[in-house]
Amino acid sequence: MNVLEVKKKLFSKKTKREKSELVTDATVTAKKKKTRKRVIIIIVIAAVLLLLFLGLRSCGTATGNMSGTATTYSAAQVEKQDITVKLSGSGTLQAADSYEVTSLTAGEILSADFKEGDIVEKDAILYQIDTNDAETSIKSAELSLQRSQLSYNNILKTIANLSVKAPAAGTITEINVKVGDTVQTGSKIGTVRNSASVTLRVPFNSTDVDSFYVGESAAVTLDSTFETLNGTVTKINNTEQVLTGNMLVKYVTIEVTNPGGITDLTSATATIDGLACNSSAAFDYISSETITAKASGTVSSIIASEGDHVEKNSVVVNLTSDDIDENVASAKLSLEDAQNNLENKQEALEDYTIRSPIAGTIITKTYKAGDKLDSTSAKTALCKIYDLSYLTMELSVDELDISKVSVGQKVSITADAVEGKTFTGEVTKVNISGTTTNGVTAYPVTVKIPDTEDLLPGMNVSAEIVVKSVKNVLAVPVDAISRGNKILVCKDASKLQTAAGESLATDKSGIPVGFEYVQVTLGVNNDEYIEVTSGLKEGDTIAVLHIIDTISDMYQQMSQGEQGGSPPEGEGGQGRGPSGG
Repeated sequence: MNVLEVKKKLFSKKTKREKSELVTDATVTAKKKKTRKRVIIIIVIAAVLLLLFLGLRSCGTATGNMSGTATTYSAAQVEKQDITVKLSGSGTLQAADSYEVTSLTAGEILSADFKEGDIVEKDAILYQIDTNDAETSIKSAELSLQRSQLSYNNILKTIANLSVKAPAAGTITEINVKVGDTVQTGSKIGTVRNSASVTLRVPFNSTDVDSFYVGESAAVTLDSTFETLNGTVTKINNTEQVLTGNMLVKYVTIEVTNPGGITDLTSATATIDGLACNSSAAFDYISSETITAKASGTVSSIIASEGDHVEKNSVVVNLTSDDIDENVASAKLSLEDAQNNLENKQEALEDYTIRSPIAGTIITKTYKAGDKLDSTSAKTALCKIYDLSYLTMELSVDELDISKVSVGQKVSITADAVEGKTFTGEVTKVNISGTTTNGVTAYPVTVKIPDTEDLLPGMNVSAEIVVKSVKNVLAVPVDAISRGNKILVCKDASKLQTAAGESLATDKSGIPVGFEYVQVTLGVNNDEYIEVTSGLKEGDTIAVLHIIDTISDMYQQMSQGEQGGSPPEGEGGQGRGPSGG
């Protein structure tokens, strides 16, 4: 190979490399141009949107809109229809009542004659627990109460003894104490004597006495004055006694009414049925007894003075005793404590028979016969009962709507779990205790569903409360109402040339041509229609406002145009890499 050929080959390689570099540079330049075009397109779109926004803002005052929206009007006819105002919400169904049965006692379960799914009545026996320990405890409490009662009774007797009483009827002959004196049990307080009658006990010959009898009249002669008094035989002693001279005698007791001067120092003789006694004797009082203190204490008052006549068991002197008062108070507390203890144990015995607190259906049964209950069982449900006679749910109603809700309103209820069925409920309670979250207050409303069919507790349901309903009233779309309760009404039908579904032509002020504002009176409304009670008549043509977000619509159209249009120049059908050569 000569030098010229070598140079040609080198030149040929150099030329290929230069061509390759030229192609690469051209590709990079094309990519830069494409990127530049995209940036320019984005800038143009942004500029157009900005101009449109500014233009809409500049003309927004004519349409009453400053937020990049446009307003149009369409024609509608005033018609009569029904309007129903509803409040909607959702909640979870609950049983009419539910109860978890627990035990207050420990012991072995002797019986539990029910199963899950059973329907039980209120107060039906569910569980019977062994009562042996409880009955033993009750017997012990009864004995304790008896002991406390005896102790209290004895203390009360001590209190009664603080009132010192006369042991017999008669005249107080002496009082041996004064107010403030301290006396002990057994101390002599005074003497009471019955001197209205006196007795004479005299001996008669034994053979004479055999003809005497109790109640027989006797003549009594006073030794001092030889005065004779009438008496009566009250007692005959049939025991013979021997007197001086070996005389056999029997003693006879004669009672005589005291004329006033007879004492126990006066003596007399007696004759019965003409038979005289063997010797005289001194009179005795019917009774002469010592008044004795039966308790220790301090004399607080003297009720009967010397010379006063008193009846048997009448109070003569009163005593006080701090010790006795304290003992009484303590005994009374002990007695009350024993009574309460017994009552508590008797009441606790009822806890060993566990009854159904409500009528309902057994949902779960955790414990059965033979199981043992301990102190921890009180925290565990033995069984659970649901009252399924009806279901309830709770709706949360906004503070702006709660005034529309009242007890008795009907509620329509649907559940995803029960397709194709609508259930009817009723508002039973409107709770005025609301809950505030983020500055908004909601109030709980309770709904009762009496006809449950396939509904079950725990299901999620939707509810609508019919707060108000009117029939066959003039109604217009809510969007037809302007500020101040005014509606645009067609006054010149000749200018109403808009085809159905098209927007109404507007004048320079933005009001549809041929329309004027009319003041109306409004009634109830829902989300779509509102009642007109005055100002319109059926068949009137009105203008309904429509607001269009022009910027969003235009941006969406331009975006769709960019994505669906032809690709930028230089991109369609061109190769991306260098061509082989």
